[in-house]
Amino acid sequence: MTPPSMNAKRRLLIVEDNKRLAENLFEYLGEDKYELDYAADGLTALHLLASHTYDVIILDIMLPGVNGLTICRRIREDLNSSVPVLMLTARDSIEDKTQAFDNGADDYLIKPFHMKELELRIQALCRRRQTNNDCITANNIRYYPGTLTVKRQDQSELQLIGYAATIFEALIRKYPDYVTYQHLSTDIWGHPDGDINVIRTHIYVLRKTLKNTYGQDMIKTLHGRGYCLDPA
Repeated sequence: MTPPSMNAKRRLLIVEDNKRLAENLFEYLGEDKYELDYAADGLTALHLLASHTYDVIILDIMLPGVNGLTICRRIREDLNSSVPVLMLTARDSIEDKTQAFDNGADDYLIKPFHMKELELRIQALCRRRQTNNDCITANNIRYYPGTLTVKRQDQSELQLIGYAATIFEALIRKYPDYVTYQHLSTDIWGHPDGDINVIRTHIYVLRKTLKNTYGQDMIKTLHGRGYCLDPA
């Protein structure tokens, strides 16, 4: 399937129970740039997700009915979808962020926020999806950007989701060299000045996923510089 160009309208689902904020999001993003759907609660969101295809989901955590973390997990597990999910929430602890990424979130924006930053993150999520099926190799690891799949010899196949896939691709493309924080920030958000703590959280989740699958820590930290893949 040929993906839409970046100039084509993207379809977004906004899941937010604060009606005033939702109205502001609709006003800023505008129907001329995006096709926008709206859900004020978790059950409505699940119904829309089951019947429509979206390019990005903007998802509050604290929702009536079904919370955003449960929705995100059901998107990944029940719907088997890799659609990018941007969490929009006032919960700002590292534990909250880790829990969101563990449940399949791609990005995490804390309220209050600038609308322009939100749109930049939406655009970065739209760019994230790769369309080619080339195989990238590093030692005994193979990665397929088109399917976001990692393979290692005859061990289990691992399909990555969200920014875990973006980060892993950056690491394997640079192997055996390291990837800087600025490089990762640019790949994730489209600019080099992203939140280093958020990058560290993404790395933590990716490292845990790889270790659970392959039994070893495959990402080495170069303190003050960045990270490199260590597949040996």
